[in-house]
Amino acid sequence: MNKIDPVSSNPAQLSENKKLYVIKIGGNVIDNSENLYHFLKDFEGLQGHKILVHGGGKVATQIAEELGIEAKLVDGRRITDIETLRVVTMVYGGLINKNIVAQLQRFGNNAIGLTGADGNLIKAKKRPVKTIDYGFVGDLDENSINASNISRLVESGFTPVFCALTHDGEGQLLNTNADTIASALAVSLSSLYETTLIYCFEKKGVLKDIDDEDSLIREINPARYEELKIQKIIHSGMLPKLDNAFTAISCGVKAVIIGKSDDLGQLKENKPFGTRLSTSA
Repeated sequence: MNKIDPVSSNPAQLSENKKLYVIKIGGNVIDNSENLYHFLKDFEGLQGHKILVHGGGKVATQIAEELGIEAKLVDGRRITDIETLRVVTMVYGGLINKNIVAQLQRFGNNAIGLTGADGNLIKAKKRPVKTIDYGFVGDLDENSINASNISRLVESGFTPVFCALTHDGEGQLLNTNADTIASALAVSLSSLYETTLIYCFEKKGVLKDIDDEDSLIREINPARYEELKIQKIIHSGMLPKLDNAFTAISCGVKAVIIGKSDDLGQLKENKPFGTRLSTSA
């Protein structure tokens, strides 16, 4: 893994006081062409540098079924055997990624579609076999992200669009959770940019009542988060995402926002968007 060389490349000087958005989108955007169109239009309108991260599990499952390949899940996590890896490589790295890149070019954004193997940008380790063998699944660590090379792309005017594929440095592609990739990118690049991590999904943000969109919690800091957990106000399915979000903040990310993909344009217009997580009171 290449390290940042402050003498030869010095991307930190180039990027002083610059903003970077790392935004992750899920299937609710990818699976609907109209939603994707409007999201990408709003995405292009954001000021500052941008990185987009996407998965595509629903499309991969559908195509696998059409090919007669059974999806294998344990506790909601995909088992990536060799046949499944072939499918997700085609779907994530090909069909979905290149469609997103083409749409962004339509809006004048010079996007570039990437896996972690391209430019040695994201290196992972194959998940070790314990009680469950997840197959060709990659886990990230603090050395996984090649921040120097990603910064060079960003500073050259490109918008990286990462799919949920990494590599192990030994010629093997690995299926890696897109939420994890987005968080790792934001943390690693926070030393070079004022970084905001955004998770876009189908809800307006963190809700007091999962069935009531008007129960949105606008701001959460660590103390407030502990209160909400004790009171069991936040839906249990949201807790892992929030735990990861506050971990990212503790590692240098300025803020994490969780919001509805349809509402991203509010951020562009400096209007309240989703739930903002930060260390501020």
